[in-house]
Amino acid sequence: MLIGEVARRSGVSARMLRHYESLGLVRPTGRTGTGYREYSAEDIRRIFHIESLRSLGLSLSDVGRALDEPGFLPAELVGDLVRRTRERIAAETELLTRLRRIEAAEPAGWEDVLGTVALLQALGSKSAGTRQRAALSSAEEVPVPVEALVEAALSEPDAHVAGALRWALARTGTAGLALLAEGLGAPGAEVRRRAVRTIAEIPDDAATALLRDALAHPDTVVRGYAALALGERGVADAVPALVDMVVSGRNDAEAADALGALASTPAAADRIAAGLVGRLTRGTPEPHARRRLTQALADIPGDTASGALAELSRDDDRAVALTATYALGMRAAR
Repeated sequence: MLIGEVARRSGVSARMLRHYESLGLVRPTGRTGTGYREYSAEDIRRIFHIESLRSLGLSLSDVGRALDEPGFLPAELVGDLVRRTRERIAAETELLTRLRRIEAAEPAGWEDVLGTVALLQALGSKSAGTRQRAALSSAEEVPVPVEALVEAALSEPDAHVAGALRWALARTGTAGLALLAEGLGAPGAEVRRRAVRTIAEIPDDAATALLRDALAHPDTVVRGYAALALGERGVADAVPALVDMVVSGRNDAEAADALGALASTPAAADRIAAGLVGRLTRGTPEPHARRRLTQALADIPGDTASGALAELSRDDDRAVALTATYALGMRAAR
């Protein structure tokens, strides 16, 4: 079979067939009387073998070794191909992500594109100061795609940079809430906790709804951040979680402050006081928890709290009794 017909049947160009011949990968078995290359069935079979191995990403040099070295073992080479393919996919995925984010920024010209690229690079810098400056400038100089800000906020370990990123996301309104909601379900605890703290910075009803849902989150720290944020927003649904925080001692001072702020009406104050008293009498909490509950009661106005403090002033635990007595004295002095 002549080279032209081989090219048509195999899909390999005549030029590439000549290149294979120059490398010694395949040599036509014979020549016609006029000197044209003539390929045998075995030659054509080898061409198909070459193309099959190339489709796996092997170099022509490796293809030659695979076909001609009797002791050649493919396992190591295939493993290396797997590694290189993964690296290539990761690089291409990163490039695609960057291009999508530039597209989302809707650049008006190449200056905007370059500015967005620079800001994205700064957000990924190893320098915390550079990342912080990028976050603070993101809303003023070149708009950064919300997706990039969310990704940075959920992965940022530095407290100062994280604060700047939460501020930047709060300025975008609700644009990042869907992605942050996904962060609440992340397998990593730190990601979940960064997500709820970022949501807490967004002053919107949709953010409040997410925080309400987070009160039932299996992660106690996530529940705590959500409860504190809802307490600041005056949402009474947070009361049970805040009382739990007082009992557990986890951010108990902040939780007690939030309960005091929520007790803004007589009815609310009585409900909160009843919740605290209920925990005092249920299952005999350990001594430190009883003292924290007593201290929290001291900040709640109303008759229910005062009556509970009067009883606690005669408590067998001297620290509880002294706290309750001091709180009653402060109330009487008002």
